[in-house]
Amino acid sequence: MFIQVIQGRCNDPGRLRQLTEEWTETLGPSAEGWLGGTYGVTDDGEAVAVVRFESREAAERNSARPEQGEWWQRMQGCIDGEVSVHDCDDAMLFLDGGSDDAGFVQVIQGRIDDPERLRHVMERPMDALHEARPDIIGGTLAIEPDGWFVETVCFRTEEEARAGEQQDLPPELGDFAEAMAHVRDTRYLDLHRPWFASAR
Repeated sequence: MFIQVIQGRCNDPGRLRQLTEEWTETLGPSAEGWLGGTYGVTDDGEAVAVVRFESREAAERNSARPEQGEWWQRMQGCIDGEVSVHDCDDAMLFLDGGSDDAGFVQVIQGRIDDPERLRHVMERPMDALHEARPDIIGGTLAIEPDGWFVETVCFRTEEEARAGEQQDLPPELGDFAEAMAHVRDTRYLDLHRPWFASAR
């Protein structure tokens, strides 16, 4: 799986959502290899799109379509300044992955010194995490070669997420806690009104 992360300062969240949903309806069905996406705008106006494709090649083919370029020109009217794009070949789902039932999504970004260790921990069975944190529906993890990563974590509600944060992880999740202890430059982007799209 390949994940593309797109971010920028949004001047019109309503229009941005409208255009995203328009893309899902009109361009998504013909976008070969497109799997879905998680979208939202933080309370202070940062737009985040975490878009999943089967491969980098599929994402590049989509970007090369003339109709994609025309749509993107309209989308740029919702963004002030530069748009940042991260292309991540190393990407995965965990637990139930992204969920259209989520009412709150936390996007975690940072840099990790040992990406291989984090990947290994996240690829292991997640039964203990699901039992310890039933508030977590699932999510995605994408890592760049230099250790920059973005993780989306889906929750039913923010209230459940905040309550879960106060709990200590059980001993069997010590490897996960140890891997996350080596994360630096961490940012937390809270999406209180996320929306989602999936290929049909």
